[in-house]
Amino acid sequence: MDNVLTAKSAISSPSDVKEIATFKRLATRTETEQAGKTVTVYVDDQPVEMQPNDSAAAAVLTSGLRYGRTTTVGNSARAPYCMMGVCFECLLEIDGIENVQGCMTTVQEGMRIKRQHQARELSGR
Repeated sequence: MDNVLTAKSAISSPSDVKEIATFKRLATRTETEQAGKTVTVYVDDQPVEMQPNDSAAAAVLTSGLRYGRTTTVGNSARAPYCMMGVCFECLLEIDGIENVQGCMTTVQEGMRIKRQHQARELSGR
């Protein structure tokens, strides 16, 4: 249980260090039929082998990273949560396009996925 995330560790400040993430793929009939087929995507420029029907959000979690973006105010780490397009916690930059819902985007060969770090400066107006 040394590698299991706790509520306390999940809310710690984000860092660029690769950390242990607890993400496990559940087998489905489609994945069983496609056993052995993979696509290579790049998460923050690191290659990750994925199943053809996996989501971009799953690729971030599979890569071992604990979060996909930071909030625009407060810079707190956020990770994919619902994995069905409702919560918008999975926003990623995919192939140069920002704010894409990673859980609703199927990986493609060579896809470039970047985490979004978006703390913003507030104007003095």
